[in-house]
Amino acid sequence: MRYAKDVSETADERSLASRLRLAVVRLNRRLRAQRASDDVSLTQISALSSLYKCGPMTPGQLAAREGVQPPSMTRVISALEGIAYVERSPHPTDGRQAIVALTKEGQDYVRATISRREVWLDQRLAELTERERHVLSEAAEIIERMARHS
Repeated sequence: MRYAKDVSETADERSLASRLRLAVVRLNRRLRAQRASDDVSLTQISALSSLYKCGPMTPGQLAAREGVQPPSMTRVISALEGIAYVERSPHPTDGRQAIVALTKEGQDYVRATISRREVWLDQRLAELTERERHVLSEAAEIIERMARHS
């Protein structure tokens, strides 16, 4: 009888894991859709966000952070340079390298996108009951704790 209970709990845990994963993916997709312009791809927004959070870095560092191959990141950087959201400058100690940084326009774009996402999320949260917002507040703490584990 103990075995049946363990199987049932495992199925419930899988169900929760699946539901949570799907909910996070869907929410992330909706948030990512809230961008300041459709002229910038999601891959480009991700690179801009990394530069915004972490500051200037080499193309190789940016590729590693984004989990893409350097040639792919070179194309992303070139496209972002073309719309004046990033600029390259010489590396201070390695003449073979460049440093990629956000321009003022790039910073403004990231801030506008963050603002749009927060406005969208604030509107969705305002539609919830106080109890639901409290539950989400607790869930956010738990999810943050889970995200810190590798």
